[in-house]
Amino acid sequence: MAKTLKQKTSLKIQNIVATTSLGKDVPLTKLARTVQNTEYNPEQFPGLVLRVKEPKSAVLVFSSGNLVCTGTKSIAQVKEVIKSVIKTLKKINITITDKPKIKVQNIVASGTINMALNLNYLALELENTEYEPEQFPGLVYKLIEPNATFLLFSNGKLVCTGTKNNQQLNDSMEQLIKRIKEANANKK
Repeated sequence: MAKTLKQKTSLKIQNIVATTSLGKDVPLTKLARTVQNTEYNPEQFPGLVLRVKEPKSAVLVFSSGNLVCTGTKSIAQVKEVIKSVIKTLKKINITITDKPKIKVQNIVASGTINMALNLNYLALELENTEYEPEQFPGLVYKLIEPNATFLLFSNGKLVCTGTKNNQQLNDSMEQLIKRIKEANANKK
């Protein structure tokens, strides 16, 4: 069964949100003054935004040393970005000696299941859905286990968010396909 799912679906990771702690305080004002590609407005938001060119991403840096990395498309890229931030901090004499433990908080993937979807019908047949076509053309479908939320469109295109690793992403896609097939089987 897994082979047919692979043939009928295609998913591409668009964004990974990951967090880590550097284990040291970071002087954000000094960092903002010293390093280009930063935005820091402490009156509006307590974190500094550090833009990394390659791989293209944005990192929220907090004075506690906590980081939130967004915009990457793989764990390897997340690691690369964190290394880049550590290298940047060396410029202001902040040396990170511990290897940061990276935790993926969310994966956003887009793709297609290569079949037209009757969203009105699916909204009635599937549990945990929201569909208001006057407001938005997609159906929101929430899985409980693994925790994933899908935006489904009538042309078969989709966006999946909420998973934390490739296994959860694949499992949620398999469940989605299974539930759509079950719903379509009930139609006949």
